Amino acid sequence: MTSTKQNTIEVDLGGHTVTVPAGGLFERFRMDTDLDEVARDPRVGGVDFFRTLPKTRVESRIGPTLTPNFYYAMSSARLTMIAPSKAIRNRIPGELAPLEIAPGLGLVSVMFFRYDVCDIDFYTEAAVGVAVRPARHGKIPVADVASALANDHLHSYVLSLPVNTDIAQVRGRHGYGFPKWVTELDVNIDDRRTTARIANADGGVDLAFSAPTPTQKRTRSGEKVSTLTSYTKVDDAWYSTLNQTNVLASGTSMFPRGVDLTVGTGRMADDLRALKPIRTIAFDVSTEAQAALHMPVPFSVRSR
Repeated sequence: MTSTKQNTIEVDLGGHTVTVPAGGLFERFRMDTDLDEVARDPRVGGVDFFRTLPKTRVESRIGPTLTPNFYYAMSSARLTMIAPSKAIRNRIPGELAPLEIAPGLGLVSVMFFRYDVCDIDFYTEAAVGVAVRPARHGKIPVADVASALANDHLHSYVLSLPVNTDIAQVRGRHGYGFPKWVTELDVNIDDRRTTARIANADGGVDLAFSAPTPTQKRTRSGEKVSTLTSYTKVDDAWYSTLNQTNVLASGTSMFPRGVDLTVGTGRMADDLRALKPIRTIAFDVSTEAQAALHMPVPFSVRSR
């Protein structure tokens, strides 16, 4: 561990050198964060959700680590669009299939995340992903579509997942197998407006977004916990990653108005264009939430 500049240090993460805030949660606790200390942070609404999720030490592709990764104060937004199933199939591995809401139509999402307090310190993230059928299901029950649209349990395959910190990129790419890279990435979400800007390699606009935030409804901790299962393929082996989100304030606009999505030039823009989205059907925002991101586990995906 060496000092690099004021307020940051370099640490080794499974053979990768990453820069993290000096005195931040990761430097002090290395994923074994003191919940009582976190509870004193005015940005955190409470830690009861995490007390019911004991951490486990596991071996991973980035060395020994504790799982889950806890996000104590975060906000997120998701723009959901319909797109041709054929375009989605062309962009995902053959073992997976789009979740169709109607014959020939699947779901595409553009997502933005702001993690104000978490085990690996503050960072922002964006994603282009698609909803897929649960990997071991045969025929699609109507419940799968209903659950996905209600944000209760979504299965996904992610095409793009840029972040703005080294540690988030290394953990995400090498630890989870996600398509992550580091870029300038601004996300701001409050009760009035949601904005985001993802820079491309030249500093221009990859994606930019602005929209009024849907009216938020508060829920008690533990009352509304949604799950997301993401599939990744690493060295020809399939893995599933579970994310549990404890929603504390959220709202949805169906067929939203006032949405300004700029599709510029870059990796995210290319992925979104390739999916050929037809129409925006929903805009979901959570101005206050918490999450537990588990390390990926091997998963049997049926050949098609």
